[in-house]
Amino acid sequence: MSTELLINVTPSESRVALIENGVLQEIQLERIGNLGIVGNIYLGKISRVLPGMQAAFVDIGLEKAAFLHASDIVNSASIVEGVDDEPIKKVQDIRELVRQGQYIMVQVVKDPLGTKGARLTTDITIPSRYLVFMPDATHVGVSQRIETEEERARLKKIVAEYGDDNGSFIVRTAAEGASEAELRHDAEFLRKLWQKIVSRRKKTNKASILHEDLTLAFRTLRDYVGEDMERIRVDSKLTYQELKLFTEEFVPLLSQALEYYPGERPIFDLFDVENEIQKALHRKVTLKSGGYLIIDQTEAMTTVDVNTGAFVGHRNLEETIFNTNVEATSAIARQLRLRNLGGIIIIDFIDMISEDHKRRVLHSLESALSKDRAKANINGLSALGLVEMTRKRTRESLEHILCDVCPACSGRGSQKTVETVCYEILREIVRVNRAYDADKFMVYAAPAVSEALLNDEYHNLAELELFIGKQVNIQTESLYSQEQFDVVMM
Repeated sequence: MSTELLINVTPSESRVALIENGVLQEIQLERIGNLGIVGNIYLGKISRVLPGMQAAFVDIGLEKAAFLHASDIVNSASIVEGVDDEPIKKVQDIRELVRQGQYIMVQVVKDPLGTKGARLTTDITIPSRYLVFMPDATHVGVSQRIETEEERARLKKIVAEYGDDNGSFIVRTAAEGASEAELRHDAEFLRKLWQKIVSRRKKTNKASILHEDLTLAFRTLRDYVGEDMERIRVDSKLTYQELKLFTEEFVPLLSQALEYYPGERPIFDLFDVENEIQKALHRKVTLKSGGYLIIDQTEAMTTVDVNTGAFVGHRNLEETIFNTNVEATSAIARQLRLRNLGGIIIIDFIDMISEDHKRRVLHSLESALSKDRAKANINGLSALGLVEMTRKRTRESLEHILCDVCPACSGRGSQKTVETVCYEILREIVRVNRAYDADKFMVYAAPAVSEALLNDEYHNLAELELFIGKQVNIQTESLYSQEQFDVVMM
């Protein structure tokens, strides 16, 4: 599989596109003044303890207070006896763990999303190219993606020597095949970085940032080390030079793949990225066969509806439905990555009768999602034939980053018809006439509404004038939205 990264840098924002086999799979962007804070480490102050939610709000110096649940506090779980002497974990009461006014070191695991503040943990981890440092931990972990037992044992033995009472390490997937010297270099780097963070903690006595994660371009290279990256193109000379130094020191495997792109044609036009981003903001996604998906993102969940559309198949209805559903699985997996959709996701596949077809569609979905770096869990088909799944979400979706609530419909996704607005205006005139003494009325409305009142609804307007015994004049306001109007007493 051919994989490329395109890095587009401007003074106002940085964007990274992941291309697989010539097709856009992921897009990440970071804007100046609106940088993501996942991975940042803060000294926070407990501003409020909520026993009913088993959580606390923490002031970390941002506009919104961050959220810390009891289960995200290290050593919050104690082992107690359960049924049949089976040990179970019980999370300690939040009041036993923190108190209001207390200062605590925390790390952001989720960016602020919508009206919610950032999600925090005290289980701090600091990643590098091969290792993840865990302060105060004593065990060595190895990525499950490293499947060879001999390699797992080798890595665990090497890294175990670097751990002590002050912390231990997790071996990342990229470490497979890494030399002892490379692992030692990473471990030393992470320990020095942790000492700097501890030193900053001792010098400050207010809510403040102690460690800021790498910016998007650098973070992407760090996270993609070990991937089979064919080419990494950067359209900024300065950023390319900085990334070159970074890769030579920390990610030498990617140094050869890195190249500066000086072309006159915008770098995102190489693979039609800009057009794909615009498509990713639409509800409807067309499939090659003629079928289509409808994707709706709400506060609680994301729903995906699969339809056959113009696809009529070649054999029978059941085969047509099955083929459409199978084709939809790869499209759904790509859209989840591209749009960065997370949380609860409900997929309404076209109803299938054959149990074999159901199993094959689920297997196809699992296979398509296996390429996704974000963890996904599929709970199978429900009694209503819906696939319930979750996908880990740490940052805002593409739509939430690029779009705002529509001022015309206030996020409803629809607007009142011209006829509905006309009748609202007529009712408003009656209401105002009963409440106040006026000689006549002037109505200011959008062009379509004004035209309807003077034509299709003219007889209703004339009857109203007779009913209240007063004149009603209509004035067109070209800047008004369809639902906007004003009734003014004259």
